[in-house]
Amino acid sequence: MTYDLAFGWTGTIGTVTLGATKADGGSRKVSWQIGGGTTLPFMEPPPSSPSPLIAFEICDNPDYWSPIIRNYCGDIVSSPAEWAKAAEQSYGADIVRLYLTSTKARNFSDIASVGKTLEAVLGATGLPLIIEGSNEPKIDSEVFLKCGEAGQGEKLLLGTAEAGRYRSIAAAALAYNHAIIAQSPIDINLAKQLNILLREIGVQRDHIVIDPYTGSLGYGFEYSYSAMERIRFSALKGDADLAMPMICSPADTLTIKEVREADAKDIDDVAIAWEFYTGLAAAAAGAEIICVRHPKTIGMLRAAFADMKKLPAAAEVR
Repeated sequence: MTYDLAFGWTGTIGTVTLGATKADGGSRKVSWQIGGGTTLPFMEPPPSSPSPLIAFEICDNPDYWSPIIRNYCGDIVSSPAEWAKAAEQSYGADIVRLYLTSTKARNFSDIASVGKTLEAVLGATGLPLIIEGSNEPKIDSEVFLKCGEAGQGEKLLLGTAEAGRYRSIAAAALAYNHAIIAQSPIDINLAKQLNILLREIGVQRDHIVIDPYTGSLGYGFEYSYSAMERIRFSALKGDADLAMPMICSPADTLTIKEVREADAKDIDDVAIAWEFYTGLAAAAAGAEIICVRHPKTIGMLRAAFADMKKLPAAAEVR
């Protein structure tokens, strides 16, 4: 069997570094460099292309989280630090994605608490962190500056920037040397436009991660998949404005009807299945980071990625 990888592509996906070890001025146990690919995922012989990283999503106010996850994880959901520790030591995640859901409360103003939460999570896990705010620009301008300061030197990934609200997040990323997630609504042209806007205000290419937005499998994911493939194709053809790594979060699968209305005895298996297959498809489309919320999805994705990277023993690659 012959695997012909000669597509004539000349472009390379840019790299972004997440997390800083002590040697780099931070306190993380590991630092990840994502990107660098020269073809579609799982088409290069190992070990030239790493498997996607798996981020586990947690929050600081579990009232905003699916009861499926709250029930499965138990009491640790009331402590972001303990939850983050479990993500590393029990669940086997590569990254922790912390949603500051407390900032969604009406008239939220306790900015100091945000910094304390981040510091507690940084102290509980040695994994790189992704930080998500309220999606309200007036609040996030202070939230991300506080997070940027609290995580200075740690090379955080801050999100999420959109065309209508990117300056406050970008300001914190620039001030404290963090990376930024650029999200666009399933449209390659809008993704490119946002990347250009971020670069015009000083954000470097190697500090941008693209989020093309992800629908649930069967609930619009085919549009997400198409957008991700087109972004990757354009990058490999030499479009530098789209040559950034991608991140995908299939967590919306936990809210769809099939999961919500599943029998109590099957609800975990149903939730995992929807999250797993959405995440797997996103990885095949080019996402370098897959974010999940059910702990069991992590092991399933890792095993699937390993299987997808294997080539038959008799394979000839040219």
